[in-house]
Amino acid sequence: MSRRLRVAIGQIAPVWLDRAATLDRVIQTIDQAAVSGAELIAFGECLVPGYPFWVERLDGARFDNRRHKDLFARYVDQAVIIEDGHLDAVCEAARRNAMAIVLGILERPPERGESVYASAVSIAASGAIVAVQRKLMPTHEERLVWAIGDGYGLRTHRVGSFTVGALNCWENWMPLARSALQAQGEDLHVAIWPGNPRNTREITRFMAIEGRSYVLSAAGLMGRDDLPVNLPHAASLKRAAADMPWASGGSCLAGPNGRWLIEPSEQSGVLMAEIDPAEVARARQNFDPTGHYSRPDVFELRVDRRRQSIASFSDTNPSHEA
Repeated sequence: MSRRLRVAIGQIAPVWLDRAATLDRVIQTIDQAAVSGAELIAFGECLVPGYPFWVERLDGARFDNRRHKDLFARYVDQAVIIEDGHLDAVCEAARRNAMAIVLGILERPPERGESVYASAVSIAASGAIVAVQRKLMPTHEERLVWAIGDGYGLRTHRVGSFTVGALNCWENWMPLARSALQAQGEDLHVAIWPGNPRNTREITRFMAIEGRSYVLSAAGLMGRDDLPVNLPHAASLKRAAADMPWASGGSCLAGPNGRWLIEPSEQSGVLMAEIDPAEVARARQNFDPTGHYSRPDVFELRVDRRRQSIASFSDTNPSHEA
């Protein structure tokens, strides 16, 4: 029989708009989960260096506004450039602890200027980055900050007995994005969110029942006390955070029958459970969404997994030699 897997959710707050300090906090949480035997851990959407809460809270639709330009510039400066090795220490923590990781980051690819993406980075227990899914469609006010992603990261990978895929926040509502992962044998779906039980409570169980899969929703936390005092426009941000938390968690885990293994939680720290691949087989006996219930003779999904680029270069002398 295939063996069970211990999975964890790191429901934590970032050190907001501070990449290095937030990555340190992520690594501490990974090491903490390792003590309890976790083999996979997931963190919330854009946790590093934090979700752009100011857009909603500070009238972010104002065009050419200096306050929003200042905050965006700080945000871009603290984004993760994978090519520069910003995730190397996280990859080493994965390797050191033999733990797979799904981490939400603000990604800034060097070839795309200052445009940034909400990306779910999947790291194998070997420490290798195996998928980077840039959010296909930022939601509502997020479009004022994040660029539109592509399908390059719609990939699954093996973690123990499971096939794992990951999506960011509301792209989990996109039926074809879910189908693209299900068609690759996904039976453990990781959904990452900024942090609110209203986002995770219904869709987590729905996706689990639809896919006859385990669905792990990882969310973040963010309150007034988590706002650093040295940020641009700190006083305005503090006033905007006075009434309620900006992110209140909601991390949870549902089984392939839709039942809770971890109910939506607002607790800070590591949430953990054990999952059994046999439960997937039991649930798919009567409904297998990309197997015997898929009707490929009627339906076909085509997925473009090329990475977006605005230029294609043809060099006659790639070595640059005279």
